[in-house]
Amino acid sequence: MDKQIKWGFIGCGEVTEKKSGPAFSLVPGSSVVAVMGRNAKRASSYAERHGIARWYSDAQELLDDPEVNAIYIATPPSSHATYAIMAMKAGKPVYVEKPLASTYEECLRINRISKETGMPCFVAYYRRYLPYFQRVKQIVEQGSIGKVVGVQIRFAAPPRDLDYNKTQLPWRVQKDIAGGGYFYDLAPHQLDLLQQLFGPILHVNGFCSNRAGLYETEDTVSASFQFPDGLPGSGTWCFCAHESAKTDRIQIIGDQGQISFSVFTYEPIELITEEGRQEIVIPNPPHVQMPLIKEVVEHLQGKRICQMDCVSATPANWVMDKILGKL
Repeated sequence: MDKQIKWGFIGCGEVTEKKSGPAFSLVPGSSVVAVMGRNAKRASSYAERHGIARWYSDAQELLDDPEVNAIYIATPPSSHATYAIMAMKAGKPVYVEKPLASTYEECLRINRISKETGMPCFVAYYRRYLPYFQRVKQIVEQGSIGKVVGVQIRFAAPPRDLDYNKTQLPWRVQKDIAGGGYFYDLAPHQLDLLQQLFGPILHVNGFCSNRAGLYETEDTVSASFQFPDGLPGSGTWCFCAHESAKTDRIQIIGDQGQISFSVFTYEPIELITEEGRQEIVIPNPPHVQMPLIKEVVEHLQGKRICQMDCVSATPANWVMDKILGKL
């Protein structure tokens, strides 16, 4: 009989409502048996709404629950390292929201504890496993655009309503909680995908600025980087743009064509070759973390090896910290 993976959630915020939370109970041999939130009322409400048997307002109590044998950490990045290390030292494997931590140095600590304890630590770079991005990978690897000669990331978005609230700014723009601004929240998905396609970024330079003055962290970032075979890439991110400038695109340029795709809106993949222009529509599952969570569960059941571990996730933090001047 397959080992039953019984999850305890540390954190019960927005990401758990649809992207991830339901998937833990939909994968065969997996269920959610407990949830923890620092706000007791919120934790109890979440447990009631999702049919979860027990709730806690203290992380250690959740970790001490004998029925819980795996931990999902869905808190802001500043607490990822603390909770991941606590869980692994308690003998429980971990699945952590991205980025792995709020600094590269904290990622190294997590990697070390994972190795010392023998407890696996997986990271929610779920886009690697989505059909949309699997198709992008397939197109590049089968040579449809020839030899890849350049890569460009372009992202621009207007400020969010809460960005104007000086007294209650979103945690995602508070450096001590998030590790940086929106760049630190969104760019890791883009950087992780590109490093899966072309290898780890070895050289990177970045410039960051605060142009709108809505909060203290950076709202505009530019970077250039290079992959192992010399392939150059660049990126621009702006989180204070006019609505008309809104952009979410990665362009991969080859010597026989190009492919461009979105990372967050899943617009049709655009393939341009000598044969013409083609739009490719690839639907994703309703719970976007489902394919990765299934892989994690089956790893813990001994059925397969999931490659999306803490070591694999760490290069994204290294690149971001280099761009922001944190290293």
